[in-house]
Amino acid sequence: MPELHGTSRPTGGPTVGAVRSVWVHREIGAPAGELWTLLTDVEHWPRWGPSVRSARLDGNGRFEAGMTGAVTTVLGVRLPFAITAYEDGIRWSWRVAGVTATDHSVRPVGPRRCRVGFGVPWPAAPYLVVCLVALRRLDRIATCPVAG
Repeated sequence: MPELHGTSRPTGGPTVGAVRSVWVHREIGAPAGELWTLLTDVEHWPRWGPSVRSARLDGNGRFEAGMTGAVTTVLGVRLPFAITAYEDGIRWSWRVAGVTATDHSVRPVGPRRCRVGFGVPWPAAPYLVVCLVALRRLDRIATCPVAG
């Protein structure tokens, strides 16, 4: 069952202070590494991201802080993005079209279980509905690969 909570986090940009964020999490019966791959390989994003039609990385294609690319929404709008924070295997954040967007996190809770979460700035809290759908899709993909 997903859970919701609020937290403060530093912003990924030059702003001083903290931005209030709200998060949703879900425990998934699959290894953290498997979920990390789903979250960081842009080829997988349309499988679990309800708002994503496609995505691509610029340059060498290595997913890391500072990497840029473009995401095409399900409405066909192509938007530039930049990875603003990255801790390998743990969390990453991005800005989309210059706006602070979603934080993504994965934490192992056992050998074949992990806790996956999405955080958004408080003003974007309604987007958590989309994040809940994404968590459900990630769970289905990771635990029932044939269905995903």
